[in-house]
Amino acid sequence: MKLYKLNTHTRGCNKSYDADLVMNLKDHPNANVGDVVEIYAPDEENGTHLLLQITEFNGSCGRDVISIESGIANAFKMRPYSNVVMRIVKPSDVALDSIEITFKDQYMGRSEMWRLKTYLTDTCVYVNKKIDYNDMQIRCQVYEMWSQGERVASGVITEDTKIVFRSSTSMVYLFLQMSSEMWDFDIHGDLYFEKAVNGFLTELFQKWRKLSCNHEVTIVLFSRTFYAAKSLDEFPEHMRDCLQQDYKGRFYEDFYRVAIQNERCDDWCTVLGQLRKLFTSYQATVLRYHERENMKIPPATNSSATQGNFLEVLNISLNTFEKHYLDRTFDRTGQLSVVITPGVGVFSVDRELTNITKQRIIDNGVGSDLVCVGEQPLHAVPLLKFHNKDTTLTSADDYSLPHWINLSFYSTNKKIAYSSFIPRIKLPLFGSQLTLHDGVGEGEGEENERHFLSCNQSEYKHNSLFDYDAYDEQIFQPLPAQSTCSLQRVVRAKKTSVPSLETYAYSNNDWENLTPTQIPAMRRKMSDPDIHHGTSAMLAALQPDTTNLSESLASEKNSRRTIVSIAPIVRPGRALINPFDPSQVTIKLTSNRRRWTHIFPKGPTGVLIQQHHYQAVPAKPTQAGQQRPLQQIQSNNNNDQENYGCGNGEQYDRVSNHSLLSKSASSQSFVMGDDHIDFFKRRQNSPMNPLPANVPNLTATQAKSYLWGATGEQEWTPAITTVKHLRPIVEGEHHHLGSLEALRALDPPPDAEAGGGRGKIIIGVDWKSLTIPACLPITTDYFPDKRSLNNDYVISDYTLLPDDVNHDYAQSRAVYRKPLSTEEVCKEIVSQRLAQGFQLIVVDEKPPTAGGCSSGSAVQPVKLSRETNKEYLLSIGRIFHKISLSGSVITVTGYRPRHPYPPINVDYRYRFHAPQHETYEISGVNFTTEKLENFNWNHMDLYICTRGDVDYPLMESLKYWRYRMYLLPRENIVSKIASCQRCDIFPDVTADNTREQVEDFVRLIEAVSKLKRQYARKARDSPIAHITKRRHSTSIISRPQPNQGLTNSPFRERVGSNRLPEKRPSINVRPKLENGRIPRIFPATDAAAAAGVAARDDQDDGFPVDIKFSPNATLSEIFEAMKHPVNGVGFFSQTQSLPSCTFVAYDALMWLKTRLNNGRHPLDLLEAMRKERMICHASGDWKKPVVPGFVFYYVVQQDKNAKDYAPPLDDYSAFVNEWLEIEFQGCSFLWHDEPVTTPVPNFLRDSLAPQSWTETSSNKRVYRQSHLEIDVNQKSDRMEWGHVKHHTVLQPRFAFEIVVEWVTSSGPIVADLIGGWMRKANQFNFLVSVPADPMAEPFTKKSDPLRGPIFIPLCTTFLPNGAALFDEFPEESRSDRMLFFQEAILGKFGFLPCVLEKKYSGGKDLPKEYQYVHCTGNMFALIRCATNNYQVESPILKEANVTRCVYGHTNNTNVPKKVGFLWAWNHMIPNKKWKAQTINNSADGELFQLKMLKDFREFCSNSDQRLSTFWTQSQELKRRAQKFEFNNNNTEENKMK
Repeated sequence: MKLYKLNTHTRGCNKSYDADLVMNLKDHPNANVGDVVEIYAPDEENGTHLLLQITEFNGSCGRDVISIESGIANAFKMRPYSNVVMRIVKPSDVALDSIEITFKDQYMGRSEMWRLKTYLTDTCVYVNKKIDYNDMQIRCQVYEMWSQGERVASGVITEDTKIVFRSSTSMVYLFLQMSSEMWDFDIHGDLYFEKAVNGFLTELFQKWRKLSCNHEVTIVLFSRTFYAAKSLDEFPEHMRDCLQQDYKGRFYEDFYRVAIQNERCDDWCTVLGQLRKLFTSYQATVLRYHERENMKIPPATNSSATQGNFLEVLNISLNTFEKHYLDRTFDRTGQLSVVITPGVGVFSVDRELTNITKQRIIDNGVGSDLVCVGEQPLHAVPLLKFHNKDTTLTSADDYSLPHWINLSFYSTNKKIAYSSFIPRIKLPLFGSQLTLHDGVGEGEGEENERHFLSCNQSEYKHNSLFDYDAYDEQIFQPLPAQSTCSLQRVVRAKKTSVPSLETYAYSNNDWENLTPTQIPAMRRKMSDPDIHHGTSAMLAALQPDTTNLSESLASEKNSRRTIVSIAPIVRPGRALINPFDPSQVTIKLTSNRRRWTHIFPKGPTGVLIQQHHYQAVPAKPTQAGQQRPLQQIQSNNNNDQENYGCGNGEQYDRVSNHSLLSKSASSQSFVMGDDHIDFFKRRQNSPMNPLPANVPNLTATQAKSYLWGATGEQEWTPAITTVKHLRPIVEGEHHHLGSLEALRALDPPPDAEAGGGRGKIIIGVDWKSLTIPACLPITTDYFPDKRSLNNDYVISDYTLLPDDVNHDYAQSRAVYRKPLSTEEVCKEIVSQRLAQGFQLIVVDEKPPTAGGCSSGSAVQPVKLSRETNKEYLLSIGRIFHKISLSGSVITVTGYRPRHPYPPINVDYRYRFHAPQHETYEISGVNFTTEKLENFNWNHMDLYICTRGDVDYPLMESLKYWRYRMYLLPRENIVSKIASCQRCDIFPDVTADNTREQVEDFVRLIEAVSKLKRQYARKARDSPIAHITKRRHSTSIISRPQPNQGLTNSPFRERVGSNRLPEKRPSINVRPKLENGRIPRIFPATDAAAAAGVAARDDQDDGFPVDIKFSPNATLSEIFEAMKHPVNGVGFFSQTQSLPSCTFVAYDALMWLKTRLNNGRHPLDLLEAMRKERMICHASGDWKKPVVPGFVFYYVVQQDKNAKDYAPPLDDYSAFVNEWLEIEFQGCSFLWHDEPVTTPVPNFLRDSLAPQSWTETSSNKRVYRQSHLEIDVNQKSDRMEWGHVKHHTVLQPRFAFEIVVEWVTSSGPIVADLIGGWMRKANQFNFLVSVPADPMAEPFTKKSDPLRGPIFIPLCTTFLPNGAALFDEFPEESRSDRMLFFQEAILGKFGFLPCVLEKKYSGGKDLPKEYQYVHCTGNMFALIRCATNNYQVESPILKEANVTRCVYGHTNNTNVPKKVGFLWAWNHMIPNKKWKAQTINNSADGELFQLKMLKDFREFCSNSDQRLSTFWTQSQELKRRAQKFEFNNNNTEENKMK
């Protein structure tokens, strides 16, 4: 065994030492780059083994010496200069089963994850390795690795390795259920609220801090209030808007209190105090919310956790999550909703809403965690109990165990000195206690109690003959095992008389052939065939007096008794779920159940495990030969495991890996997953995996999985408890690699023996999911078998021939761009499906059979084929796609369910109170399942083939990503407000720098269009050869051509040095230099003209001025001067699709202004030139008049034979698709001197000016769209493009909107592009990102249901004697004047108008509404015309509408009863920036935003007479203007005389 000397090196110090491992080729003649080597100390053969990959050889490294990067050596405790063994290993021997990768503060889409997975395949990784994927600009780190059931410290990623991506910057919603139990005490005497906040949240926030997570968090307190009323008439009018009624006819209202909205904090513990404050007043506020003086309202009670609005809460977060593509930010990935409940995980729910929630959570790939702070009950949880709408006595209750909720139980570390007993049952309440909780009157309570007791006694007498065991056996009869029986043979369930038709239907999984007429009861039960809902008359019967079922199951206290009939109950042939032993039921595997399985590592038994479920050490096994004691296994593990320590918090790490060893070999069967066959083949001889005695028949459970638990492979045991001594193995302590002693010092936990011969499974808290939530895995392993495909799916396919399509489209493009190759198209088609939530199905390498997959087990072993003909299988829900590439043909085959679920739409009303609001406002929202099978994939695939051609535009239904920005003028406002202490200081404090802002804007649009000014261009009609023209703000003096010396340059004396300044020289070089246009430099031959620039400092437009035109200069003289390459208008350098000699109208106007001194209008001159055919629109379209602004024109009269002559396109629409053109309005004074008038406020003018440019713009559209090349720095390994949508007009003091839209681009690359723009535009303007729906008004579809505008009423009665405003004006103009008055107030506070497209087309008499954004970008305001009392109907969808609202369908909430403003925050601005804007000299470091709101409210309420002062000032302005006008008219008349 050859030993090598170990050196260490630091990366980056020495060029030749840049790899993790450096070695000499002479020592290893057989080694190749890419080989994997294992390095370990010779004396510790069982110690730490480090795996590294050879990336390069280095001759400078000595013989018999290897060098490792020092950080790795430290982590693996390898001492420098020690001797080590190194040997080459086979990658397959050290392959990883799964690896977890974490990333932070970046957006990584699912297609990027797939690319990263491909990039990482066949590479070697170790714990904490930093991965930089430069092509995609992705940075991430290795967190944890699993191989053969063990956690390891290094390994090789192969094709089969499952990669789990975890994000430490996610969007997290924390919901605290404020049900009545929050005010109860737990066994340690703490309130459940204290346990939730001081216990769970405190611990969670500490973990976030430790792992330096940077989540964007929203915290919401929610509850349901029941009202004791029989009919709607008992409620006063003001309460009826939001009432809902449940299936029992009870009236209720749901309340949501948003404590924190979209915030990021370094230390969250400060928030806990805020939550405690809210808690003290919460119940009183909510229960008494509607109380008014002299008004009787029905008594209100807070619901229990079971009866609460649990599913509604999940759906509310989903409404935000599923719109992730609208408000895309580039610094977070991932979505998580966490519900913290004081209950025990049992909820009484509506079946329709359950189906919607389940489908949406699974389809959207959102993590949903439920954290219970109650004690774990004695039955399987989470448990959903369906509302029983059938009121007959024999009807049974129906349960479901959702696998789509990740359940955690939180328990504190407290111990009771005298007992280790944990009560796991809450007794039902009696009599007087009932009155507190259920609002039952005194008399009723006693009556109930008497009835309760008498029933008990009589029933016991009556039931003494009843054989419970036989009954149980009959009810909870497991299903026949064979899922595919022959058609003739009808399987009967034992003892239950089941009509054969139904059994046949079930045994063939062929639900859909049953018609509702055959089985009336079936419709309700079968709404979701994935879950086999069990029904149990027994549980219902036991309800009132059972002590085994937790109090929450017995929630319907003694409202309904069920008589147990001894006759067998006839039901559709389904196994019933017994919550006390769900492992008796195995269910059909579906793609939904396998959607998240690839995030779970495999345990030692080959079964997927959840790391927060552990099993305490089992008692002594019955057959020693079959199962070795766990201690012995542990010691083996310690040796086998890659030796990296885990901090002492993970002592029971090894135990938990074995959580799935069978519970005791004699009585319990082995845990069977769907990988059992494979697992036996592989691990037959492995001493680690003792087989238990009674292994059940394997074929029976094929394609089945356990009903309980998220992985579908875990068996439930009744011995579950919430002990805290075992800590999860996900703490992340191994980020600080510690010693191994902690592992070795394992002593069994104290209560291991107390388990009565059984190991206990302990459900702890899944901290890993709550701190670094996993993204939906990009792979899954379920594909239906051939028979099922034929019977249950509709198959459709289409072929794409990218080469042919490209050939046609590439020719018609204005700018030729390299089309995608067929292989790139295929990859992109797969990428798009991944991005929309599909998963790649990894199947066997055997040639696929006709059905598209190999027959046999439904869950395929993980393999991807490597032939030239590629085939990809993808799935989402019950939709499967097969994409096959053969030669130059791509075939897309779609399988969609023959009988899709009916779409359901739930109409939901609630009250919510957002931060800075004063009341609980009413809102409504629709929860609806999306019909994924309707997604237009054909359109999307053609969009990719044609590289985004205009024939296939992006439509709303394609769910493309977008990033919306406003360009705003830069004002340093916060400091100014600090000095004034008032916020209505506009426009007095803002200098008029329109000119600079327009210049800045032109620079930005040039950058967006990737245009360059000509640097050196041979002039056609001038003797001068080299001319340097630049237009950049980086340096005043541009570099001359290399071949020109500086010796005779007139600039030398001015600069005083031969070195040309790189940065802008000090201002004394040229006192009046404006920041916008930069003077051009010319060679010495034209020194005189250059000297003219230096001499004439007053002309600061940045164009060299050589002449002033005489008043009678002809058009052609002016035109010739314009064309002059030195002194003319600057042309753009040659660019594809732009003709030669192209310029922008704005440049030409500014050029003319400086040379005309006789009042001729530059715009008229340009238009005259166009009519004379001297210039033309750059597309070659003669009909386009000259429009001032960033609009392209070119010189028509130029030398057509010149070498660099380029003709125009002559295709206006193609031109417009490539280039941004923007008209400038409201700034004509820049190029033409206009007479100054005294401004009269618009609301007092005799004829009102239009509110915005929409009425006057030459292009009647508000927005236009152009193609956008996204990968400007050529970093990406894929073709990336998108579109830019922008306003057609720029007007100073208006927000200018730019939206970037894309589907075929990578998040980090788009972020890079937009970051570049933001840096470009930040001298006098700045870009700020804004949400798609800034106001988020209630009842709008796109908005976040928990966000809403703040209404600020405007006082309109401040005139003396209560006179009405605008009395002196005609009636019909008053409402408009009111709007302009409001606009003037917003203007005083620094708000700028935003122009929007009309919301509704059609002849509806809709109110005028205008939206504004503050010049800092931090807030929005909206004003509406308040006269017409209009109503917008709440959106009623055509689908089945499930509504529980009891009052009206028109939403009266957005009828403005009063005049006022709607105010909303811009949640897209990072919260840290928000917090940076504190007002320094305010008493409590007040936030600028809150100061603005407070001051605005005061102004609008006319405090200190501020509003009336504003009114009188405005009237004074009008008087002055009239006087001025009157004088002017008089003087003119005198002249006439």
